[in-house]
Amino acid sequence: MDPVCADKRQHPRMVEDRMNPAQINVSPEQTQEYWIEIAKSFVSDQTKRAKNTNKAKNVIFFLGDGLGITTITAARLLLGGEEKKFSFEKFPHTGSSITYCVNEQVADSACTSTAYLTGVKANYATAGVNAKVPRYDCQAWQDKTHFTTSLAELAQKMGKSTGFVTTTRVTHASPSGLYAHTADRDWEDDYEIQADGCNPAEVDDIAKQLIHGDVGKNFNVIMGGGRRHFRGYSVYDEEGYRAKRSDERDLIQEWIDDASKPNKEYIWNKEQLMNLNVSYTDHVLGLFEGSHLLYNLQAKALGREATEPTLEEMLYKALQIVNKNDEGFFLFVEGGKIDLAHHDLELRASLDETVEFHKAIELARNMFSEEDTLIVVTADHSHAVSMAGYPNRKHDIFGYSGNANDNKPYFTFSYANGPGYDTHVVEGVGRVDPRTLDTSAWNFPFPAMNPRDSETHGGEDVPVYASGPWAHLFTGTYE
Repeated sequence: MDPVCADKRQHPRMVEDRMNPAQINVSPEQTQEYWIEIAKSFVSDQTKRAKNTNKAKNVIFFLGDGLGITTITAARLLLGGEEKKFSFEKFPHTGSSITYCVNEQVADSACTSTAYLTGVKANYATAGVNAKVPRYDCQAWQDKTHFTTSLAELAQKMGKSTGFVTTTRVTHASPSGLYAHTADRDWEDDYEIQADGCNPAEVDDIAKQLIHGDVGKNFNVIMGGGRRHFRGYSVYDEEGYRAKRSDERDLIQEWIDDASKPNKEYIWNKEQLMNLNVSYTDHVLGLFEGSHLLYNLQAKALGREATEPTLEEMLYKALQIVNKNDEGFFLFVEGGKIDLAHHDLELRASLDETVEFHKAIELARNMFSEEDTLIVVTADHSHAVSMAGYPNRKHDIFGYSGNANDNKPYFTFSYANGPGYDTHVVEGVGRVDPRTLDTSAWNFPFPAMNPRDSETHGGEDVPVYASGPWAHLFTGTYE
């Protein structure tokens, strides 16, 4: 084939999309000087940077669950355009992390949580244990030499305040690596342990470890969702959700009754959070949903903004509490619903959760100096989402990139697999014309190539951004 013809075939554009720069208002970018100045500014910033070798009094670890490069790029477009940068993208030091589990090429959030919180790679779906513990193995779990030591445990031994904030259940995979040791990430309560044929009298569930475990019981801050795993099955919680424990224990009440925690508060709604007296409070247990917190867009759609706290709001109170300790603090912060939205192909929700995650990071960096506070931002894995086609600058990221060979437009973003397949493909007929679909809902499922009940993770490396003391050590590619 003629090279010119081949190039046109490989890089097609819809005629109606062929816009010139004047039409998309990028006139400053049409000159060489514009780009040269950007490059000069970048080089100048890089050469002025000195290594910060101060001792880190405080450490804030931000985990964007499922926040791969494609998600960052897409959310950046949503935030303000191709040239926009998130607060953490301006951090001085970056690297990349290799995410596989010991026994799986593509990781889940439990084995990765063990890796980045304890420094030890583990088997798929296990947390806080080494790779000698296979998933579901009750006997291997009972050998305490297999337990790993988390950053939270080390910080507690140093006399620092500790805690975590998440938009998922507080017993979910990512935060569990801070305080739990489990052969299955789903062992969030005793019922789940029994369901897998193990004995809860011999194996501690994750919720129990959070309230009574050596690390969990010492947290100053616990905020997220998941009330259902802390009370008995016969109990309906503050918002009418049924609990799940088969032992009928009330772990929330046990936390409240713990005499070793002075100045404590249990809260379950946004009003209580906003009215929390941080000067008095040294320990807070905030469980704001029966399961995960609502998506930010979902809360808006349901009119729940007045009752559902945002990640930024939870973080602000958490930082005020842990910062009272003269020895400093370690805080883990998870934007967990970036991941959950991707699993359902709900791209709008995932990108909006990424923007919310960025707001929380910006808050923390503005509250604390780089001189004594290390902030690290990373992900545990990516997702099977891709950005394709040749869309114009400033085009709707939830729109189409061009026409496929069936003369129907295709979305700029799509997934390799997931539950959106049936929305976009009719068996025996072919692809649904996306122009006939209402794509405006916050939970609209974007197209998937292969049908699955839930979209899978991606296996590529994920970015790491660092700012503060010894942040330069996070450059390079590492496990």
